Amino acid sequence: MSRIALVDDDRNILTSVAMTLEAEGFQVETYNDGQAALDGFSKKLPDMAVFDIKMPRMDGMDLLQRVRQKSSMPVIFLTSKDDEIDEVLGLRMGADDYVKKPFSQRLLVERIRTLLRRQEVVESDIVGDAEEPKLMERGNLTMDPMRHSVQWKGHDVALTVTEFLLLQALAQRPGFVKSRDQLMDVAYDDQVYVDDRTIDSHIKRLRKKMRIADTDFSAIETLYGVGYRYNEE
Repeated sequence: MSRIALVDDDRNILTSVAMTLEAEGFQVETYNDGQAALDGFSKKLPDMAVFDIKMPRMDGMDLLQRVRQKSSMPVIFLTSKDDEIDEVLGLRMGADDYVKKPFSQRLLVERIRTLLRRQEVVESDIVGDAEEPKLMERGNLTMDPMRHSVQWKGHDVALTVTEFLLLQALAQRPGFVKSRDQLMDVAYDDQVYVDDRTIDSHIKRLRKKMRIADTDFSAIETLYGVGYRYNEE
C-alpha cells in the first residue's frame, strides 16, 4: 500500500482528497502546513507527496527545497488557476508535476498513479533472472536504474524520477534527436496531458544539476523546434 502525504492549509481539500485516495487503496497522511509536513517526513518519508504552494509557516516551495536536499520522492504541486510563475518555478525546483486548482480529484488520482508507476519502473529496471543492475554507461555518464543513481565524471548527481527518466531516454541513443512528444511519452502516461513548457522546465533543471557536478556540462543539446539530443562526450 503506497503512502501519500497531502500538505495543504485548506482542511476541506485535505479531507475530501484523503477520502478519495483512501477509497482507491492508498494510505494517506495529512498536514496543514509545510513545517508540520517536514517534521513528519523526518521520521519516515512517504512514497510520494502532494504540496499546496501557498501555506503558512512554510510554503510548498520551501518545503520542496528542503525535501530535495535528502530525497527524490515524487512530488506534485497544487497551483493557483492562473499562476504560471508558480508552475514553472516549481518544476525548475524539482517538482515532478502540477495540478491546477480547482481540480478534478480523478485527475489528481491519475497523476499520482502515473508517478508511482514511473517510480516502480525505475526501481525494477533489472536484467533477467539474476536481477543484477542494468548499468548504462555513455562516456562520462553512468546510470544505475536499480539504485536510481547517476554519476557524471565520478560525481554523484541526485535526480528526481522525472529527470532520471528523461536523461535515460536521451542517453540511450546518443546523437539521435528525441522530440518533446517522445519525451512526454517517456515521462507521462498517454492519458495525462502536459505541455511543452513542462518538459522544457525539467530539462533546464536537469542541466542545472549536471552543471553542479561539471560546470562545462553540455551533453544535452537543444534543437529549437525539434527537440533534444544527447551527445556523448
